[in-house]
Amino acid sequence: MPDEEVIRVIIVDDIAETREQLRKLLQFEGDIEVVGVASTGAEGIKAAIESQPDVVLMDINMPDMDGIVATEKIRAKQPASQIVILSVQNDPNYMRKAMLAGARDFLPKPPDVDDLTAAIRRAGQMAQQERLKQAATVPTSAAGGATTAYFGGKGVVIAVYSPKGGTGVTTITANLAVALQSKKSPVAVVDGRLQFGDLSFFFNEKGRNNVMDLAPRADELEQEIISDVMLEHEATGIHILAAPARPEQAEGVTGEEFVKILQFLKGMYSYVLVDTGSNLNDVTLSVVDMADMIVLVSTQDIPSIKNIRLFLDLVDALGLNRQQILLVMNQFDKRRSITPERVGEISKQEVVAVMPLDERLVVPAMDRGEPFLIQGKNNPVSRGVLTLAKNLVQRIEELSEAEQESIGI
Repeated sequence: MPDEEVIRVIIVDDIAETREQLRKLLQFEGDIEVVGVASTGAEGIKAAIESQPDVVLMDINMPDMDGIVATEKIRAKQPASQIVILSVQNDPNYMRKAMLAGARDFLPKPPDVDDLTAAIRRAGQMAQQERLKQAATVPTSAAGGATTAYFGGKGVVIAVYSPKGGTGVTTITANLAVALQSKKSPVAVVDGRLQFGDLSFFFNEKGRNNVMDLAPRADELEQEIISDVMLEHEATGIHILAAPARPEQAEGVTGEEFVKILQFLKGMYSYVLVDTGSNLNDVTLSVVDMADMIVLVSTQDIPSIKNIRLFLDLVDALGLNRQQILLVMNQFDKRRSITPERVGEISKQEVVAVMPLDERLVVPAMDRGEPFLIQGKNNPVSRGVLTLAKNLVQRIEELSEAEQESIGI
């Protein structure tokens, strides 16, 4: 952010003494101006809409509405404004919920003045960047010309997941990215298989940089840093965040760091596709928890169907919305007796797209490091991916419209 530009801040806290202390801490900072205060979450939302601040300092525990809910609503209505959470609750669960709600930073109360001003300046720079790149119109995607809907004014994180290995998750991730990519709707693919990820090889790309270059700086990310680390697939323009170069390095990336990276990427890309492993480790669980959409991949074999049912039971137990899950069948062989309709009945989740088995097309394309969709769109397996892309965009639009109606936009 240019030195001469003042960062506009509002303070939301139900304790008057705390609001005044924060104001006094900031009054001598020449590039920071407190433009409003609020004593409740509802007042904070109203103040954010009226004053359009760069940064909101948000308490968590308030009588009418907690700060995490208020953060979600402000980010939905005022997506450029960045939220810095202040709380006496120094609990990792609170931190995680705050980040998933769209908070930019999380500081303990009372904050150290240097930590507070540094967090405000980082958030202020992010607010300026988001305002610069926000388009006045909604972009058009490559999936049949449908419009791209956003959750909370940002791009959409899509986890591609299967609870059983060998179902073709990485293949679907790479080709779905090609289906969604366009100049107006840029796509990033992220390798969430941190130990043995090979997503970059599906694009015949490799480089020295990978997620390990971002994880230690997850709290201080900038667009320039991201651009230096991401690989670019020349043929499609898709950007790729590769897995660590060595399996043992995977332990150096936490689920919290990985989520912060994805949250930042949401501000840069229309779609962020994450290729996940089947084991529900810390990183995969974090991705599934924060993803806006989940593409759930099954095949016709009984172990795969059983694991799909178990995963959906877990989804129900966690209270997640099944409308955010699109079940697809990959490697479908019509000679086998198990049909997509039967899988839908067993799992109580409709199969929205089917990719038929086509080893003559898929395997050679994989060996070349080239998504098969690049070769053509008229073969059955490519049409299956395009159907998935179309249904995915449609579902995103429906959920986005429902979210906007729920908050009165």
